[in-house]
Amino acid sequence: MSHLTILPTVLRDADCLMATLEALGLEPRRGGRLPGFSGADEAVDVQVRLSRGTALGWKRQADGSLALVADLQRISRGQRLQDLLGRITRDYAARLAVQQATASFPGAVVEVGA
Repeated sequence: MSHLTILPTVLRDADCLMATLEALGLEPRRGGRLPGFSGADEAVDVQVRLSRGTALGWKRQADGSLALVADLQRISRGQRLQDLLGRITRDYAARLAVQQATASFPGAVVEVGA
């Protein structure tokens, strides 16, 4: 049985999320729907396909944040989901900080440590 879960996140910038996913070697795409139980698909703003046909998606919430949409039970069987979500969140935060620093200080060189 496939059941989609929607979890709030602190992510807000879809472009930054797309760039983060690409930098992690994933192939994100804009829009689409994630299949749920009994045809209860969920529209998403950003999605990425994982192994074995599973996917993660993010959809815009009323407060402007991007909520995670996924069949967590199915994904957690074959992936190290917590590690992947941690990497996405950390890399997103670092990328966003660099973008904001660059915008605040044009011409400055901003480096991010590993």
